[in-house]
Amino acid sequence: MDQLPSLSALRAFEASARHLSMTLAARELHVTPGAVSLQVRDLETALGVRLFERRARSLALTAEGADYFATLRTAFRLIREATTALTMRARDTVLTVTCTAGFATHWLVPRLLRFEQAHPDIDLRISASYRMMDFQRDGIDIAIRHGLGGYEGLASERLLDDQYVPVCTPEIAAALGPSPPADALASLTLIHDVYRRDWQLWLEAAGATKVDATRGPIFTDGMGAYHAMKAGLGIALMRRSFIEQELVDGTLVAPFPIGLASTLAYHLVYPPAALERPAIAAFRLWLFSEVTRTTPPV
Repeated sequence: MDQLPSLSALRAFEASARHLSMTLAARELHVTPGAVSLQVRDLETALGVRLFERRARSLALTAEGADYFATLRTAFRLIREATTALTMRARDTVLTVTCTAGFATHWLVPRLLRFEQAHPDIDLRISASYRMMDFQRDGIDIAIRHGLGGYEGLASERLLDDQYVPVCTPEIAAALGPSPPADALASLTLIHDVYRRDWQLWLEAAGATKVDATRGPIFTDGMGAYHAMKAGLGIALMRRSFIEQELVDGTLVAPFPIGLASTLAYHLVYPPAALERPAIAAFRLWLFSEVTRTTPPV
């Protein structure tokens, strides 16, 4: 017989032989028992061999059927193992990361070239969202979340601390002059995001007494405040880790040396078994190496 039987007929026979029940085979294959019976009979006709002894309330393999089943069971096991190995290899080259848009824009994306150069075989996909995403439902492999840490059922590692510093354009910094006192902020527009209390806390830490912390425009997120500051609207409190390269380049200036530490931080979050995947383990190690490499002393 040069032509192989149909795969659906072979699957119907293998499942029926394994369960010794066409009803159970039908449930496994999501078809009707009648369809399984028809496929098995077609297989028997094509082979010219009776594979089952059909009894009133039971099913038994013939000697030929038992021999054929032993071979098919091994073949299907090998197919399943090969398919699993192949899909796992394919899946391990794609890594889906979720983080906030601000973290992606200011911290992660500027460093990604180094990750791609170190791991050209890993296809990184970034889901930039402020929504708390579900790992299994949303197909997420690893997350970078901002908060206090400690997420139920998940591994959580402190990745990056927050320290807020007032930042402005070089032109505004030049107008302030060298080493300005904190009260010099009274002459500038304070730019706020939704966490308006941050400016009040910074001013208290800096000992400023002549600055109204409530004045100035409010933006719904840090990205809006960042772009307003870049446009020269005023001065904004920014996370030092987000703008450290711009400070080094001189495109932005932090005219006041005092930083406001936060109890919140960025945490690397993942399911407990995630690090068994080489791609996730590699990304984790790279993230921590980047924190060590690029975070300046405070």
